[in-house]
Amino acid sequence: MDKTKDTRVSREQLYEEVWAEPMTTVALKYKVSSSFLARICTRLKVPRPQRGYWAMYATGKRPKKPPLPAASPGDELEWARDGEARRAPLKFEDQPLKIKRRKRSELPVLHPLLEGFQERLNEGRESYFNPFIRPIKRLLPDIITSKEMAHRTIDVANELYLGLETHGHQVKFSPHGQRLWRRMVDEREKKRGDNHNSDLWSPSRPTLVFIGSVAIGLTIYEMTEYVEVRHIDGEYIKVTDLTPQQLRKAARSYSWTSTRDMPSGRLCIQASSPYPGTQWTKQWQEAKTGDFPSKLPAIIKELEIASATIAKQVEEAEHKAEIQRQQLEQQREIERKRWEVEKAKQALEDAERRRIKAIKDSRDELSEIINAWAKAKRIEEFFADVERRTVDMEDEEKAAVLERLALARKMVDTTDALRWLAAWKTPEERNK
Repeated sequence: MDKTKDTRVSREQLYEEVWAEPMTTVALKYKVSSSFLARICTRLKVPRPQRGYWAMYATGKRPKKPPLPAASPGDELEWARDGEARRAPLKFEDQPLKIKRRKRSELPVLHPLLEGFQERLNEGRESYFNPFIRPIKRLLPDIITSKEMAHRTIDVANELYLGLETHGHQVKFSPHGQRLWRRMVDEREKKRGDNHNSDLWSPSRPTLVFIGSVAIGLTIYEMTEYVEVRHIDGEYIKVTDLTPQQLRKAARSYSWTSTRDMPSGRLCIQASSPYPGTQWTKQWQEAKTGDFPSKLPAIIKELEIASATIAKQVEEAEHKAEIQRQQLEQQREIERKRWEVEKAKQALEDAERRRIKAIKDSRDELSEIINAWAKAKRIEEFFADVERRTVDMEDEEKAAVLERLALARKMVDTTDALRWLAAWKTPEERNK
């Protein structure tokens, strides 16, 4: 059976296959590399034989086979080679979440995700299109800030992360291999109707908080405001921030005034659903610099309430995706049957063309044989007439003529009609 036709492979099926045959053999059936298949097993939480397992198996030893663990809420239930994979449903109770809270004293001073983050920011550079830092590394917390606001942004992120942890909600990077998406960020405090592309830095994996089994994406960023700026010596400075010294410098050098998006010093927390097919998102902006972290307890409460909305959206998205999958499978089945009908029709048409051609070729060959035989017959009659005329010749002359006659006979084909007919192919013989 061609395994590549299986567009969806369940965890259970993959588990049985990788423990029945070596990974390289299973990968060959699916026409992928063994390393790729190993990553699929990791993503689906499917245990696989360790190195040396099959060598031990060949000697008669039977290492213990670990059981297939149950899928956690939100985990992929299949390897989807085409489209989105089905996921284990998110569990959410109508009653308030009963999660063990933790005391602040039980937590570290700095959240583990933020350890070394300031150093990574120091290594980064400002973007050409905006004044925000672009860290060199990508596996970092989802935080966007200018150098001037970096310390305060990290402090707010730390308070938010630790506040969530005290409520029993774990903050971490998206689990490796899971297809959870990050919502794009528009850093402008007041959105305008024009096309906007600020080329913001983005992490390689979303930063998530887990409210029970429901993941919510978190992004903390400094907003920009559209203000009047003065360009002095390659640097844009807000007109309201210009010092007398800078004004004097601008008067002595070439500079100009324009409007531009500049860091406002105010922060925004964006939360969003990372699940495909869902649209929930919410933003909390500082009205003035310093509003955070006093607003964080209310934000945490809103996130807890929003987890029910996200779980519902995920359920609806999965239901919609399942309907689309069924429709796609039905369409594929219709196309497959249509293709089979077309293939059968084409086969009949090809067979009919071959039959007609075989009849024509057979008739043409037979006609050529008959014409060749008639020509050879006339030549034979010519030779016979020559031979009869040598009866009355002198012996020496007769011998010379008969010698030439023998040479002539060798130069023409046989007139054996039976041999020619045996070599002829009938239409049925041609059409085999």
